[in-house]
Amino acid sequence: ASILVTEFFIVGFPGLQPEFYGLVSAVLFLVYFFTLMGNVLILALFVTDRDLHKPMYFVILNLVVSDILFSTTTLPKIIARYRFQAGAISFTGCFVQMYFVHYFGTVNAYILFIMALDRYVSICFPLRYPLIIKNSTIHILCATAWITSKAGPLMMVIRAYPLPYCSSKQIVQCYCDHISITTLACTDRTPYSLPAFVFAMVVLLGPLAFIILSYCSIILAVFKIATTQGRFKTLSTCSSQLIIIALYFLPRCFIYFSSNIGIVFSPDVRIVIIMLYSLFPPMINPLIYCFKTKDIKQSLIKRFKSSTIT
Repeated sequence: ASILVTEFFIVGFPGLQPEFYGLVSAVLFLVYFFTLMGNVLILALFVTDRDLHKPMYFVILNLVVSDILFSTTTLPKIIARYRFQAGAISFTGCFVQMYFVHYFGTVNAYILFIMALDRYVSICFPLRYPLIIKNSTIHILCATAWITSKAGPLMMVIRAYPLPYCSSKQIVQCYCDHISITTLACTDRTPYSLPAFVFAMVVLLGPLAFIILSYCSIILAVFKIATTQGRFKTLSTCSSQLIIIALYFLPRCFIYFSSNIGIVFSPDVRIVIIMLYSLFPPMINPLIYCFKTKDIKQSLIKRFKSSTIT
């Protein structure tokens, strides 16, 4: 007889001793706090400074919104788990969280793809850039990213929701995702894990393949620039994006491929890696924008100066 599972319990780090719960909740709270502060600051700068209403910054704006929403989907629950021992999450709530985790992850991959497209056109076709990449072009591309990202996660939820969940309710992860939920189903998960894996690869490797190709073209274009200074200046416009892209894609690819070629991590190490690539970029991105993007840096300095004068 199967026991009906009405709720799940988010375990977080299975090997973590209770005396460290307070510390972990404090660290996660700070991560969430700085993520919100940094990204809301970029949003505020964008809203108040007309100079930032350019295609590249509209792309960044979409990434900022996605980062805020992803962190808000995942962090409050795991903070509550360690701070107030409130790890229980309703059956439906878990699937809602799973949908949003995969949805915002997909949106991010597509937005990074649009970011690379913007740099590719600006460096390889500088004279045609204003004609090809307008604000309206970026709005259409970003809207397309938000809309098309819905399909995959929805398919995963629709297929995983009716599975029989009978014994364990323990989600060994810091939030509900497809792998951690379907592992608990008391049925063969191969028919479910394979399409989900293919979807993850398409979302991950599709944009990544384009990004790599576009950066190869960018590097070739840069080598055609006569002066070293010119080359350096052109490449520096890409440096912030390359950091953001690497932070997003490298650990994800590492986790997916390692699990498929049989490298086994302890659950704690695996979760730490996943948490790093899930939570680190949203927190770090605003810093990268501020220090590496000239217009945002100037906008910030301008705001700071005007506030100190008044």
